[in-house]
Amino acid sequence: MPEVSVVLPTRNEREGIGECIRTIQQVFEREGIDGEIIVADSSTDDTPSIARSLGARVVKPDRLGYGYAYRVGFASARGRYIVMGDADGTYDFSELPRLLEPLKNGADMVIGSRFRGTMEKGAMPWLHRHIGNPILTWLLNVFFKAGVSDAHSGFRAFSSEALQRMRLRSSGMEFASEMVMEAVRRGLRIEEVPITYRRRMGDSKLNSFSDGWRHLKFMLLHTPKHLYYLPGLVMFTLGMVVVLLMSVFDVWVGGVHLGIHSMFAASLLAILGYQLVSLGLFSAVYGHGRGVLDYDRITHFIIEHAPLERGAAVGAAIFLLGFVYTAYLVVQWVGSGFTYLPVLKHDVLAFTLLVIGAQTFFFSFFLSMLGEGK
Repeated sequence: MPEVSVVLPTRNEREGIGECIRTIQQVFEREGIDGEIIVADSSTDDTPSIARSLGARVVKPDRLGYGYAYRVGFASARGRYIVMGDADGTYDFSELPRLLEPLKNGADMVIGSRFRGTMEKGAMPWLHRHIGNPILTWLLNVFFKAGVSDAHSGFRAFSSEALQRMRLRSSGMEFASEMVMEAVRRGLRIEEVPITYRRRMGDSKLNSFSDGWRHLKFMLLHTPKHLYYLPGLVMFTLGMVVVLLMSVFDVWVGGVHLGIHSMFAASLLAILGYQLVSLGLFSAVYGHGRGVLDYDRITHFIIEHAPLERGAAVGAAIFLLGFVYTAYLVVQWVGSGFTYLPVLKHDVLAFTLLVIGAQTFFFSFFLSMLGEGK
């Protein structure tokens, strides 16, 4: 069994594949490494024939996709340590030992950081270097506490055991984000080392905006807390505070009277916020059932303290409170011979309670159904 497997995904990389393979082989020979090179190829040019002629093992993915190519290549890897990198000449594979050393000292994954190393002029477009990569890395660190400086570097190494623990499923460019997210989720030890990043050989396959969106979308889908809970709780709290205050007091802010239209807006804001929190809970339970999400503290608290019976009872109580208040207002109106109309702001409060109570009641049953489907 080889000690190191280097996996290269390729799609029409005839300009760079030869140099990459030769550099890796030189490192193997110089460092006395028993290694193999696997090329997961989806090319229409002579990339695979060049790779085979240089001694690499070529596997053929049955469909396109950056992540999918890696998953096919990983499935063929036999080494104790696995190294991944692009075959376009952007990564200096002579630095491969720099990634392997932390693995031998106990790290589970090592990421080559382009931002902590040396980046050749023109190697990365200005938009990627100063906006795209920094923002996406920052978001990944905020959402998942990864603590990395270059979340989308394609030059990485990890143990075969770490690969087995990570349940990698994505097929596109978001694969780079998924790997870091899964490593954090599984409690793997991640380290970074500075690397050199060079100008690529051949044409780029990246699409700045669509690939960036794939990363962002993937991260958001895996963090109900940030996508749903936090904005939902802010909107719900703000909306309900305004509704409750205005149903009792005439509220002035900065010399401006918050009239009935502000109360309508606050009611809608509270209902929307409540729906977002509910969507976050549903997505968290669904993702947990599929094995792709762990419960955060908010979800765990709700699941533990609000089973079906309690949630339905609370919803029914809130609905009943709104219903009784609405009935009281209607009785006043009818008793006056349909001449006295209750204060409108009281209607808004009652209707808000009716909607939230009904949602809570029915959402409790839906949540229970999702939980039973795990």
